[in-house]
Amino acid sequence: MGLLAVSLFGSKKPSVTISVFGKTDVGKTRDHNEDCFLVANLTTRTASLKPEIREHTVGDKGSLFMVADGMGGAAAGEVASQLATDTMYEHLISTWCDDDESTPQQFAYRLKEAVERANEQIHEYAKQRPEMRGMGTTTTAVGVLGDHLYLTQVGDSRAYLVRAGRAVQITKDQSLMQRLVDAGELTEEEAEKSERRNIILQALGPEAKVRVDLTSQQLRKGDTVVLCSDGLSGQVQRNEIGAIVSNDDKDLIEICTELIGLANERGGPDNITVVVARIGGDGLDDGGGKDPVGHQIYPLLDTESTTEPVPVYKGSPPPEPKGAAHAILVTAAAVIALAAAILLLT
Repeated sequence: MGLLAVSLFGSKKPSVTISVFGKTDVGKTRDHNEDCFLVANLTTRTASLKPEIREHTVGDKGSLFMVADGMGGAAAGEVASQLATDTMYEHLISTWCDDDESTPQQFAYRLKEAVERANEQIHEYAKQRPEMRGMGTTTTAVGVLGDHLYLTQVGDSRAYLVRAGRAVQITKDQSLMQRLVDAGELTEEEAEKSERRNIILQALGPEAKVRVDLTSQQLRKGDTVVLCSDGLSGQVQRNEIGAIVSNDDKDLIEICTELIGLANERGGPDNITVVVARIGGDGLDDGGGKDPVGHQIYPLLDTESTTEPVPVYKGSPPPEPKGAAHAILVTAAAVIALAAAILLLT
């Protein structure tokens, strides 16, 4: 039927189309890749980078894109990020795809539920394997349904929306530096240069419960969604991402390759992962580029909190000779002490 669905009466039904590609790279410093990503058409229950997924029409069960940045040393980070993507995808297939209700509210609920399920799986996996103690992963997941995206966030991997050539971060880092920026104690520029910018407030796995940031965004024709690990966002500025992604002369494979190449040119101190999705179709308004774009909380009808904050999780630094220390957990009291120490030094 092509990109436009045809109704029983022969008329064309407005549709939303997606062109998507993803790529991951070990970087220039680490000896293995702890990142993972996933691209899926939930309506056809297929996750891959095959042509039919890279170019598809959003069906009644939507589409899913994910990036996960594992941590924990040895193979633990790789296991955590893979468990996160696999568990979330499988949970959505077994629940959301079988739900009679296909409303935005139910979709958002199932996305959040999938993140919580992934946290439980990783936590239990590590608890049963002492050698994996402390394993964890960030996760940033975007679900597209109709003319909206719904986003779940844990950690500091990011999502950007590029509209009219301008990239806007639509996630909020769950990091110590972001907390200090929000409090007005540091500027964004100071936070980006801090040696402590890799300290995050939570990750999937270290604790039994996790607080999921759930947001949404109205989509417009021509929007591009970019998901990435901090191996990219830590080396490539937001305006640079916007400029590269907005180059219509390059296909998505070239764009992903250019973004990763730029991060590697600047040292590649971490694994680098990026997923780029262009959104189109006559099911979207063009919006004139005037709609609000940013971190917009999506309120579920059941607003009762079922999660509690977890301790700060510090990402593993680049490898050092003779065995580097990997990610560590610290107490909430240590967060306060560390923040106070940072403020005294600034």
